[in-house]
Amino acid sequence: MRKRLFGTAGIRGEYGKVITPEIAYEVGLALATFLEGKGLATVGHDVRLTSPLLATIVSSGLMAGGVDVINLGLVPTPILAYSIPALRANAGVIITASHNPPPDNGIKCFNGKGMEFTVSMERKLEDIIFSKKFNYAKWDSVGKLEYYPEIVNNYMEELIFKLRPGKVKKKARIVIDCANGAASNITPIILRELGASVVTINCHYDGMFPGRIPEPRPDVLKELGEHVKVLKADAALAHDGDADRLAALSSNGKFILNDRLLAFYAMLKLKEKGEGVVIVSIDTSFVIDEIVEKYGGRVERAKLGKTHEKLLEYGEKAVMAAEPWKLIDPDWGYWVDGIYQAALLTKEMLEKGVTIEKLLKEIPEYPQIRASYKVPEELKYEIVSEVHDRMREVFKEYESELTIDGLRLNMSDKSWVLVRASGTEPKIRIYAEARKEKRLQEIFQKTLKILKEVAEKKGVKIV
Repeated sequence: MRKRLFGTAGIRGEYGKVITPEIAYEVGLALATFLEGKGLATVGHDVRLTSPLLATIVSSGLMAGGVDVINLGLVPTPILAYSIPALRANAGVIITASHNPPPDNGIKCFNGKGMEFTVSMERKLEDIIFSKKFNYAKWDSVGKLEYYPEIVNNYMEELIFKLRPGKVKKKARIVIDCANGAASNITPIILRELGASVVTINCHYDGMFPGRIPEPRPDVLKELGEHVKVLKADAALAHDGDADRLAALSSNGKFILNDRLLAFYAMLKLKEKGEGVVIVSIDTSFVIDEIVEKYGGRVERAKLGKTHEKLLEYGEKAVMAAEPWKLIDPDWGYWVDGIYQAALLTKEMLEKGVTIEKLLKEIPEYPQIRASYKVPEELKYEIVSEVHDRMREVFKEYESELTIDGLRLNMSDKSWVLVRASGTEPKIRIYAEARKEKRLQEIFQKTLKILKEVAEKKGVKIV
């Protein structure tokens, strides 16, 4: 069985090994072939040192296949996605490794709605690449190249217009940390225009990510939490490298579980719509189910990184699609948008005149663990498969299971555990939740023991 190129979030990996100039050209040419050598594609890139190079090469592949290209330059992923329907393009490509380390890079494709390619569309691109069945345009039909950096201003103006507060009850003070990434000169300006007092941290472009690693995890954001307390801010908001993600900290510097934010967005949408389907990923809390049920909605779970596919399935019935750190609001667009999240939370804080924790007072918090363990890429699926078999034996009390992405066992006491292989890195991930910390630790330690035992048999030490 041949190895797939596309994972959970496009093609992603270390530059020079997984992501090469050659594969960038082939993706561009394959996308042009997929589009039958017609139409228009937008191309953008993040701040990584290799991103301008790869964006230029992808553009060359598209043009060689006869597709016109609008180069947007340095843009966050949400703005690349926004540009596609805004500029009436047929597709788009962003060069980004999102929250991965600086040596990594990635390629992600979007359709004409600004939605990430589905798995079936990615498979078609792979088939073209593996078979080398590329369609080259003739000399007089190659694609044209244009530049349109003004898309950033278009996006900002439209988002500010959509989310401008009706009435500001109290001016909120917000600390924003953009991880030196692609939204560094964008999100702070939007929040100020909405009426917030904004303090910026790590908001200058730098592909080495000197301020912090770009993944906005609780451990990574501890220093940001200290800043919030010193500055007496009402909240802190933090992006990853390409701003499709958003994390939030309370006014006392505490990391807010992402699932609580998703439950809050669901509450807002259901208050507005009255009913509907809320699509969330397999690794999300039961708190979402509680809030959605309370406000007349229904939860559907999807594979991590593929909530947009469920969104297509449910169409107008779906009020939102989300996973931890990420939100798609179809009333804004069909893409994951961390900048939109930041603006939405700011709007709500300004209109209600409260800190972020008071904004979320209706949303319970249940203890969670999200842990990742490095394993050899070639062994991770084999190890995960054996772990799943052992989990069913050990957790005899489980009430139901989900197998759409790894294995999630739901217990009768509303606790759960999920083990899955990462789709973007050589890692195995364990997620767990319970109503009490003691029960959480019990579930997690049992699962970790299983993983260590299975991995050890394969000659892999889990640390």
